Amino acid sequence: MKYEKTPAFEADVRALDKDHYDLFRRVVREKFRPAAERKAADPSASWPGSLRVRRVQGARGVWEMTWSFAGPDGRATFEWVEIDGEPGIRWRRVGSHDIFERP
Repeated sequence: MKYEKTPAFEADVRALDKDHYDLFRRVVREKFRPAAERKAADPSASWPGSLRVRRVQGARGVWEMTWSFAGPDGRATFEWVEIDGEPGIRWRRVGSHDIFERP
């Protein structure tokens, strides 16, 4: 699974403290990526309930996942894209619930 990042995502990452960013990376590596690969191969596959992946209301094509429920709040938005002819993920925003103001 390949990834792209928006400038907003890059700015959000710089604003995360190291522990928060490390947790995000671990969740992506251990849970999100394998689930996204399953979903790309079989669109009927389910996302892990622990990630709480769903569409963002009012933002066509944008999805959200919650990667930390306990402090600090951890959310990320993404969209499915094609990268080098294969399904990929474009990370749009990362941080707290505030990212939903501009997902």
